[in-house]
Amino acid sequence: MEHSLREDIRNIAIIAHVDHGKTTLVDGMLKQSNVFRKNEQVGTLILDSNDLEREKGITILAKNTAVIYRGVKINIIDTPGHADFGGEVERVLNMADGCLLLVDAVDGPMPQTRFVLSKAFEIGLIPIVVINKVDRPQARPDQVLEMTQDLFLELATESEQLDFPTVYTIAKEGKAAAAPEKAPEATSLAPLFEAILKHVPAPVIEPETPFQMLITNLDYNSHLGRIGVGRILHGTVHSGDTVSRFTRDGEISQHKISNLFTFQNLGRTAIDEASAGDIIAFNGIPDLKIGETIADADNPHSLPPISIEEPTLQLTFGVNNSPFGGKEGSYSTSRQLRERLYRELDTNVALRVEDTDSPDIFLVSGRGELHLAILIETLRREGYEFQVSRPEVITKEINGQKMEPVEHLILEIDEQFEGAVIEPLGRRKAQMMKYHPEQNGRLRLEFTIPTRGLIGFRNTFLTLTKGNGTIASLFIGYEPWYGDMGQTRGGVMVASDDGAATNYGLSNAQVRGQTFIEPGTTVYEGMIVGLNSRDSDMPVNVAKEKKLTNIRSSTSDIAVRLTPATIMSLEQALDFIENDELLEVTPQSLRLRKRVLRHSARLRLKKI
Repeated sequence: MEHSLREDIRNIAIIAHVDHGKTTLVDGMLKQSNVFRKNEQVGTLILDSNDLEREKGITILAKNTAVIYRGVKINIIDTPGHADFGGEVERVLNMADGCLLLVDAVDGPMPQTRFVLSKAFEIGLIPIVVINKVDRPQARPDQVLEMTQDLFLELATESEQLDFPTVYTIAKEGKAAAAPEKAPEATSLAPLFEAILKHVPAPVIEPETPFQMLITNLDYNSHLGRIGVGRILHGTVHSGDTVSRFTRDGEISQHKISNLFTFQNLGRTAIDEASAGDIIAFNGIPDLKIGETIADADNPHSLPPISIEEPTLQLTFGVNNSPFGGKEGSYSTSRQLRERLYRELDTNVALRVEDTDSPDIFLVSGRGELHLAILIETLRREGYEFQVSRPEVITKEINGQKMEPVEHLILEIDEQFEGAVIEPLGRRKAQMMKYHPEQNGRLRLEFTIPTRGLIGFRNTFLTLTKGNGTIASLFIGYEPWYGDMGQTRGGVMVASDDGAATNYGLSNAQVRGQTFIEPGTTVYEGMIVGLNSRDSDMPVNVAKEKKLTNIRSSTSDIAVRLTPATIMSLEQALDFIENDELLEVTPQSLRLRKRVLRHSARLRLKKI
């Protein structure tokens, strides 16, 4: 079969750790390819259009955009940097021929960099290293380049991958240079564009081969319906063509492509024809799913499906059955919840959803705490109301031995917090692998830790390091069960009565521990209102009013001074709850509660 190159196209994925400036760099590339009019207000982080992405500063969903540089179309695929979104990463890398590996000039390569780079090498992508933020006061580009070379030595699958070009950038100012000291004086990102044209291979095509492509992403439009996105591997397709569709189970059916689009700048442009090497979007095929093959109608051949790593954590989603159930959400029935969770499977390929023995409870499995937390927050913002259980690890039995998921944990902390951080990790069965003293009194510590040991640790870690530490983890495989960890949290204070929390009731509770609610918060029996200073759970009446007396003292009406309540984020609340507790999630509130609300019923269960 005759091969040729499409010199008019380059397909490149951008991969990096969270917060290393990936999305900012893409913004700069878009602006410099004259996508925007001079007077157009575009804001920043153009690609992170999802509210959650902007708030968390991370990219969750892979996005496509394209720029034209010197007559060559550069398709840019923005990938998630977080290992929890591995399902997204793996499939979008399949659309690229090269990758920009973006590394922070201070932090150097991080665990997520390692994860995505290993995937890129498996697929055979050609890398360009981009060392960003070289203007930072603690920037150490030479050391970071050495660290990156070490990482390449460890991960590369072919010797050619070790010989990589390096570009130094200040993404937020739109500057790039071949040497770090030249970056501040640079005037544009031209050296980066030139490196892409020179080093990223043009797509190899076989013009005579029948049409074939793999669906790697989905979109939805209220007028067009479901839109499939992918790269054409072979052949040519036209708007209006009849094509064959292979489902992931191998079933084949025929459909007509209604509209064909290519990516241009930030939007989609309608086209009549596209051929091998192009990244396209199209509509006309109902219920299309990621991983399906679209092929020539007369000569159909299926492509191998995308392999996705297995989930490591699971929790249950259930109908909210608390006394406040159905009061704060638009969708609260089991039918609505089930429908929405199963719809998520169309695009969230690393997720699993199963029915359970109870029609009101669904088992949801994901790639990590963040993966599941993002799903919970997304549903909450859409108006859903439900309750979730504590995340649990998914164990396996191999040759009669119980195996559990294990992670590579990397921490960067100030030296003064060393003892405080290592001690709780010991209780969580972590084993130290590396100890690196860094410059400026910082330490880089590396551990192997069971995934269940990490549940709840991020919250503790941020408290112990006063918010100054960085934490990242990466799934490395299954190992024999590490043994019992014991209790990692104290008991809780549980509301014994319904009503609105009073200053008087909360001040009494604060004598015994730390409270989670403000005065005026409506509570119900069984709702968790604080952390007990002891290991056992304790009922408290936070709605208690102060008894009135006939004699009013001069100080009786002065407001009780309360310690400010500890208000938890969604991730902190998921980390906090134990197996006999649930997190009630509504568009307006997050409430911690006991599974069994009545105190007397909980006591009876303990006796059994």
